[in-house]
Amino acid sequence: MKPEIRVAVVQDSSVPFDAAATTQKCLRLIEEASGEAAELVVFPEAFLGTYPKGMTFDAPVGTRLPEGRDDYLRYYDGAIDMAGPELAEIEKSAGDNNVFVVIGIIERGGATLYCTVVFIDPVRGIIGKRRKLMPTGSERLVWGFGDGSTLDVVDCSLGKVGAVICWENYMPALRAVMYDQGIELYCAPTADSRDTWLPSMQHIAMEGRCYVLSACQYLRRGDFDDEYRCVLSDDPDYVLMRGGSVIVGPLGEVVAGPIFDRSCVIYANIDRASLVKSKLDFDAVGHYARPDVLSVRVDREAKKPVL
Repeated sequence: MKPEIRVAVVQDSSVPFDAAATTQKCLRLIEEASGEAAELVVFPEAFLGTYPKGMTFDAPVGTRLPEGRDDYLRYYDGAIDMAGPELAEIEKSAGDNNVFVVIGIIERGGATLYCTVVFIDPVRGIIGKRRKLMPTGSERLVWGFGDGSTLDVVDCSLGKVGAVICWENYMPALRAVMYDQGIELYCAPTADSRDTWLPSMQHIAMEGRCYVLSACQYLRRGDFDDEYRCVLSDDPDYVLMRGGSVIVGPLGEVVAGPIFDRSCVIYANIDRASLVKSKLDFDAVGHYARPDVLSVRVDREAKKPVL
């Protein structure tokens, strides 16, 4: 990791179900962050591909209705392929602007969708991805489950960068896997804008003695079209996600944010020395660990239904 880097966290909305338009928005935000000297920019969960807040897909217990299948088709059509043109454009922008990009996408994998985070290096292009291990609640209907093959923290010129997505952050064993890899820039793309999210991010920063960069959308009902069947409200001013994006230091101190109820990009300068200093009295996978009593086993094998 460089002695000091400047990071950016995006708090903005997708263009729902329109991957091409959202990609153009991403390019503008990357250029904006680069203009503010940012070397790393973090986008929210499901930013490219849409977080369908308030949609039920007409799936009551025991049956599915035809309208819900139409909704799923629209959602699938608005998702992206890893080898598709959207990520290729973002790769180029990352290189042109010399910015490392961490972005939440909805990834098509066959006929299944995955909530994924992609790591894009300005020199090497896409160097890794993380599929969400545990979708929450009704997300499980429309998103597949990740496996241990995408749990890697990636090394780049800025340091060790990893991502834990939304409520995965409440999985202690998964956090331990990140800490064990020496994560320094812990990215937490999320769709959770509740008051309880900030203390969770502060706890993780202190526990992992790392910088936590949490990105959430500022998303209103009016960002969707009139055909969007949202059970929460039809009022275009209704706020579906209010943001709360934040950057937290390795002793739990809030460095930037949280900001609510508007679109923005937040920035912070990060220094490597603080990461080392913070571990004087606590290292969750070092001198404060008790492997003789407690351990975590990780299965990193990709799980395929047909071998």
